[in-house]
Amino acid sequence: MSPGSSVARRTRSRGRAAGAGRAGALALLAVLALGGALRAVGIQYGLPFGTLLNPDEQSIVPRAWKMVHGGGLDPHWFDYPTLVMYLLAPFQAWQDTPSFLTARVVILVLGLGAVAATWWLGRRAYGGQAALVGAATVAVATIHVSYSRMAVTDVPLTLGVAAALALIVAGRLEWAGVVAGLAAGAKYPGVLLLVPLVVAGWGQWRRVAAGVALAAAAFLATSPFVLVHPHQAVHEALRVQRLARAGWLGFEHDYPTPLAFLDRLWQGVGPLLVLAAVGLLVALWKRSRTDLALAAFVVVYFLDLMTLNAHFDRYTLPLIPAVGVLAGRLRPARPLALALLVVPLWWSIDDASRLTRTDTRVVAARWIAANVPIAAPLAAESSTALSGRRALPLLLPGPGRAFDPNRDVGRLRAGGVRYVVVTGAVADRVQRARTAYPREARFYDDLARSATRVLDVEPGAGRTGPWVRVYRL
Repeated sequence: MSPGSSVARRTRSRGRAAGAGRAGALALLAVLALGGALRAVGIQYGLPFGTLLNPDEQSIVPRAWKMVHGGGLDPHWFDYPTLVMYLLAPFQAWQDTPSFLTARVVILVLGLGAVAATWWLGRRAYGGQAALVGAATVAVATIHVSYSRMAVTDVPLTLGVAAALALIVAGRLEWAGVVAGLAAGAKYPGVLLLVPLVVAGWGQWRRVAAGVALAAAAFLATSPFVLVHPHQAVHEALRVQRLARAGWLGFEHDYPTPLAFLDRLWQGVGPLLVLAAVGLLVALWKRSRTDLALAAFVVVYFLDLMTLNAHFDRYTLPLIPAVGVLAGRLRPARPLALALLVVPLWWSIDDASRLTRTDTRVVAARWIAANVPIAAPLAAESSTALSGRRALPLLLPGPGRAFDPNRDVGRLRAGGVRYVVVTGAVADRVQRARTAYPREARFYDDLARSATRVLDVEPGAGRTGPWVRVYRL
């Protein structure tokens, strides 16, 4: 063999690698462009009201705004850790009031970061084609697309999960610990990333210990006030967990918990979930270090979901990167996996088109502003939209929650309330579970029977959202 032929082969090999690298970069850019387009449509939905796309935005964005407008870095609130508020706060500095749109743009960028991190995870785990399947899955998954428009904690957690898993399968355990701590700083379930870290580092106990210590340090660096208010932080974090375990309004007649969360995953990725399940079984059979790390996270996270009776779709978001990568594990099935992603892509396009319409609650809010005197005493449910107007809140019902005595027409009349605003976002769920909420259901019956309906806004004709009714007592 001549030296010249050896050099030629190396040159051709480098050329093929460079070509594959360019093709991979172009594919990633295309996936990111698609993901960005899906997420940008509807990002202004429901504004200027900060409760219509996701009520949790009202808990997070005003606190982030306050941090850079004289309120300091202590949130005095620990339903969630602090990292997401810290990420949003600098972009609120030039806003006169909390800017939900600015916050949503930040989350959208983090959502695209999750797409790129999943590409990295797939490439490290099973190669470039698995990277494409994984990134495309996150880019079009309906749940991830939806929550990438919302200034809440779930998408930042998912980014942390994808990046930490990529570092874990790459064997960079110490950096994986740092990112796992940041993921937990976005939302407490990020702590479950320590399980695949330990699995991947089994036998390398010094490195595992360093990774765990760095995770704790990263969490405390991004949520330092849990050390200042430890009792409050623990109490509020556990309260959120108790509510999730007790259930939530609307899930009373849901499937059993395992099937309910599998259904939520199906709503996110469609039939790709079947390929991911096959990929998980193969991973458990092959049991390479990479396989075990990914399988460990999927299994431990799903087991944690089994403790919950509130089956919110967002709880499945951290599983989406691993689901996508596992669906791309089997080389012969990768073209099929990409073809199956047409289903969640279509669902995401349909969801985005819905968000180009006007929310029914915005229509109602405009009518109320024009027709109800500002001084008129008014009671309203939590899922309605009111601006610049004080209202008696009608508390959300739920499993284990005490009956709100204000959900009584006679009591409201006696208290001088003249108008009541109710919405199908709450009422329809109560009516479907009348046996669980008989007094709350009777409240809607009494309104329909003894009060005057002065406004009835239904979806359709360019509107979307739940129905809204305004009653005069």
